[in-house]
Amino acid sequence: MNGSTALQASGVTKRYGRRTVLEAASFHVDRGEAVAVIGENGAGKTTLLRVCAGLLAGDAGAVRRDGRVGYCPQEPGVVDLLTAEQHLVLFGAAAGLPRAEARNTGLALLESFGFPVHERAVAKDLSGGTRQKLNLALALLADPSVLLLDEPYQGFDMGSYVDFWAHVDRWRGQGRAVVVVTHLLTELKRVDRVVEVRAGGVHECAGAVA
Repeated sequence: MNGSTALQASGVTKRYGRRTVLEAASFHVDRGEAVAVIGENGAGKTTLLRVCAGLLAGDAGAVRRDGRVGYCPQEPGVVDLLTAEQHLVLFGAAAGLPRAEARNTGLALLESFGFPVHERAVAKDLSGGTRQKLNLALALLADPSVLLLDEPYQGFDMGSYVDFWAHVDRWRGQGRAVVVVTHLLTELKRVDRVVEVRAGGVHECAGAVA
């Protein structure tokens, strides 16, 4: 792992019973780099991100991370009966943030994503896109140096979707390493590199699609 590498996965293997989802999968992401992860449904993209985030233990291999990791799952990892502000305080406490800092930082993030910051509804009553904006803000709350985003724009309208990629450019400019799982080929021109999860391994593609 050299000085510019923020995340390095080496020889990661993960099995569920007799089924091998990942086998000796390796890839890296540098600081200030955006990488797209593609692959067929069930290829292991989500499993790879969960192992890289430290949420799932691999059966073999190693993952090295430089700094905090923010993980945004495809399905919003929120609590149905909590408001957005309550989520900020709860997740902030888990990350060791003071209550006021978590609230202020989180509200600023939500506003930047177009979330109605004065919305007092609990999560189960929010639209899918609004829940996902909360999900994304929670991933960024602790100022991570590595962002692992699993199709993070589910439910976004077109304006929010375009804004999301503007945020990716900004995060990259801040020196963060950004990994985005996607299935939309039009997005591949927005990243620096493309890797494909296939046959349990990770294969480098020729590069971002122009």
